[in-house]
Amino acid sequence: MSLTSTYAPHPPQRSGLAIPLLTGGLIALVAANIYLYVQLDHLQTDMTQKVEKLTATVAGLRDASSVSTAAQQRHIDALKEELANARAQSRSMSSEAKVEAQAHADQLARQLEAEEAKMQQQVTGQISEVNQSVTAANAKIADVSTDVGAVKSQAAMTQSQLDKTIADLKSVTGDLGVQSGLIATNGRELQALKLKGERNYFDIKLGKTKKPQRVADITLLVKSVDYKHQKYTISVIADDKPAAEKKDKSVNEPVQFYTSKSGHTPYELVINQVTKDQIVGYLATPKDISSR
Repeated sequence: MSLTSTYAPHPPQRSGLAIPLLTGGLIALVAANIYLYVQLDHLQTDMTQKVEKLTATVAGLRDASSVSTAAQQRHIDALKEELANARAQSRSMSSEAKVEAQAHADQLARQLEAEEAKMQQQVTGQISEVNQSVTAANAKIADVSTDVGAVKSQAAMTQSQLDKTIADLKSVTGDLGVQSGLIATNGRELQALKLKGERNYFDIKLGKTKKPQRVADITLLVKSVDYKHQKYTISVIADDKPAAEKKDKSVNEPVQFYTSKSGHTPYELVINQVTKDQIVGYLATPKDISSR
């Protein structure tokens, strides 16, 4: 069934420029999407590394603090024991000896007080150092998280644009009377279909020559090109069988045919542009090839 009445010819003077511009635009969009996801992966890796480094730093500081504090505590305990012994001895000594023992005890008490103050200052400093490390690392993580959020937002916007392009595509009836898959009418839409990945897509740019050209697992030969009416006639050779001629087909019309590998889903040839000496479009084949 021909869809000549369904598809109006594209104005020749606009099609030559519009297709490359739209194709280039979508390629840039796809490249941006890939770049954003790569950047997101890098940012997430960076944030993970910063968290691991922070954890290791804090653990190291805590270990060092524990060792230092334990050593300081042992020294203080020894001073306390020595002070207690000195005071006990002073109580049983003569007056002269008692004065000397008391002076020694007072000296030990002052030393103990100084050591306890030193220990308290050291612990406070270590806690402050840990807190500063945590604050600095949290600030870096917050920066990375902000960057991740920005990348995710841009990626979502890019994906939304791709989804909108897909949503704008149409499914129509092909020349065999079979409902087609989504049909791309320009390079931008074709790139979106390729990203969607439901079928295999092969770009086609065929001139009117005497030699058939291989596309995927079929062979195509352009028989005639009608630039004025935006029509073309093409021979399709599949499974090494005699060519099937598809005559006077229109731009954006799904040209359908079966092969031994296509199962119940036909191959679809869609030509988006007809010039004076060539046709440009794509071939869509089923994703899962089976025996029919």
